[in-house]
Amino acid sequence: MTRGMLWLLAVACGVAVGNVYFPQAITPLVAEGLRIPPDRAALVVTAAQVGYACGIFLLVPLGDRVPYRPLIATLFTVTGLGLATAGFAPSFGPLFAAGVAVGVATVIAPIIGPMVAGMVAPSRRGAASGTMLAGSIGGMLLARTFSGGVGEWLDWRAPYLMASGLAFVMAVALWRALPPSEPHTRQSYPDLLLEPLRLLRAEPELRRSCLYQAMIFGAFSAVWGSVALLLTGPVYGYGAQAVGLLALVNAATMAATPVAGRIVDRRGSDPVNLVCMLAVIGAAAVLTFGAAGGVGGLVALVLGTLVLDVAMQCGMVANSIRMYALSDTHRGRLNTAYMTCAYIGGAVGSWLGVRAYVQFGWRGVCGLVVLMAVVALARHVTFRRSLTS
Repeated sequence: MTRGMLWLLAVACGVAVGNVYFPQAITPLVAEGLRIPPDRAALVVTAAQVGYACGIFLLVPLGDRVPYRPLIATLFTVTGLGLATAGFAPSFGPLFAAGVAVGVATVIAPIIGPMVAGMVAPSRRGAASGTMLAGSIGGMLLARTFSGGVGEWLDWRAPYLMASGLAFVMAVALWRALPPSEPHTRQSYPDLLLEPLRLLRAEPELRRSCLYQAMIFGAFSAVWGSVALLLTGPVYGYGAQAVGLLALVNAATMAATPVAGRIVDRRGSDPVNLVCMLAVIGAAAVLTFGAAGGVGGLVALVLGTLVLDVAMQCGMVANSIRMYALSDTHRGRLNTAYMTCAYIGGAVGSWLGVRAYVQFGWRGVCGLVVLMAVVALARHVTFRRSLTS
């Protein structure tokens, strides 16, 4: 694993993950362009996350069964086709369906993560995983900034079509750069699909990591799935580009995750998880002031989302390292169980966040964030007490 290959794979993670997140910045433009209510347009975000959860369950186990190079290149190609279809969608129904399809196919990062974990020494696994996650974060943030700016300048379709072209470029680049590899198992595909369920039943540490990430990622998705409605609504009256700029401010999270990986390598996952859960609750308290509008409200949104993003991403590093340590030969299937649960939590959080915003306003979204973080914290406290009793 050379440094150049490590960073190319980090960029690939960012491009793939960005396809799930860039619709968050353009949902008001989708609503305007297709002449549908804003809360209905926000479902394009849920569509991508539901598709991503399905893709993780259905396709990520193939990382243990199919050589990495053809698998990753094929998924990028299919992603590019799905994005092009979304870009030409004539109405909400085809756009929603294409969004689900893109989510299913763009599950490259959960395949690259276990691949990299198997290519580096155990003592460097946390740092390498943190680098992959930094790439994913960069894609998440820059995709929202890119789509918000391009969507305002051109049209809501333009980000989909540009992302399609980028996916095709990555398919070619990785086909040329990745070395040949041997599969870890010869299990049949049905057995591979059942294996994550068996691992969830057999591994309590996997279940704990899944619950933590589902709740914290759900809280994160609740905020980012509804903040466009706040910023483009009557309180602020900004355009879609403002959502992208808010995401860009949070680029500091890219530097935090490699540091979190090194801390996990030295001290373990649990201390990092605890700090992250408390930070999410603190972020929700700060975010409530965003409902007031004005300069003060905008500062609260910047600070709150920054803390929320850092906490979610650093918690993901901690949970991933705990999960990877369970087996050297089942990482793809372990990651399938973990990421499926995480994105189910994200899809539920995104949907509940929009519903909370419509019913109770921005403070309702912040209350939902606290509730989800408290669920994770309660499980963590119960686990620590069981160790001392």
